[in-house]
Amino acid sequence: MAVRLQDIADDLGVSKVTVSKVLRGNPDIGERTRALVLKRMQELNYQPNMLARGLASGKTFAVGLIVPDLVHPFFGEFAKSLGGALRASDRALVLASSEEDPKIEQQEIRTLLSRGVDVLLIASCQPKPPNQGGFSDDPTPFLLVDRNFPSLNANFVGSNDVMVGELATRHLIELGRKRIAHIGGRGMSPAVDRLHGYRSALKDANLPVPRGFVVTRDRFEETADSMGHLAMQELLSLKSRPDAVFCYNDLSAIGAMAAATEAGLRIPEDIAFVGCGGLRYAEYLKIPLTSIDHSTQKMGVIAARLALNLAEGSTKPSQAILIEPTLIVRQSTVAQ
Repeated sequence: MAVRLQDIADDLGVSKVTVSKVLRGNPDIGERTRALVLKRMQELNYQPNMLARGLASGKTFAVGLIVPDLVHPFFGEFAKSLGGALRASDRALVLASSEEDPKIEQQEIRTLLSRGVDVLLIASCQPKPPNQGGFSDDPTPFLLVDRNFPSLNANFVGSNDVMVGELATRHLIELGRKRIAHIGGRGMSPAVDRLHGYRSALKDANLPVPRGFVVTRDRFEETADSMGHLAMQELLSLKSRPDAVFCYNDLSAIGAMAAATEAGLRIPEDIAFVGCGGLRYAEYLKIPLTSIDHSTQKMGVIAARLALNLAEGSTKPSQAILIEPTLIVRQSTVAQ
């Protein structure tokens, strides 16, 4: 026989309303009472009836997430962190991929909204900001992640990508590199901001950006390794090749390093590389990759917290939460 809220309430000598408030995470329950209720729920293996809760509250207790590429390491790690944080609040995460196609993104938005998600998180691939109403006429709250549209004045959680570009480029400058190139994405806010950080760091050091030293590509998340390889071949064809490269992400850096190795160059002696993303396998590469870690796990936890607030009807002004990145130095920049 299924355990009911009333059974738990009777066991503990509290009201059914109190048990229900604990289940919903209401803050007006004392910590001792909350701990007792949660302990008894665990002992009885209580499983809440989400359908009944939804019918009573008008909510589905589901959060939608649309990303450009579900198998990309960054978005996979973000979804894992987000899902774990939501699970602790009995929320389900519903995933969808736009495949870096604006039309598919719009289709997935309509699909998730039709399923009644309480909040929608979007790493958008739209080439320009939607209108001020958001991504649809539906009143469901939404949260932008990773990719921002500042003019939209929407809630956003992502990395401080200008700082990403500055950290990577300053590290290479401090190593004495003078001809620093950049392999980047095109159009999306992380790519724009990382390029800005790269240029800013070079300007502060009075170093030029030689003609041809910035190579950008579209649809960078899906084919970053091959794009990085091709972009590096383009850089190596220049009359004066770079002695260091800051790459948009770790996968593009892996492709770029492969091209440099194929050309007979030594890493980092002849050319140094910095990626971005903190790819969990970066230290196990043949040449461990120096990378900018933008705290993907922390990003997922913060996004979950903000999504839960929106699901509960938060009316706070929109906020942009930028997570500070950190530099992780490995052998692609400093020989060991």
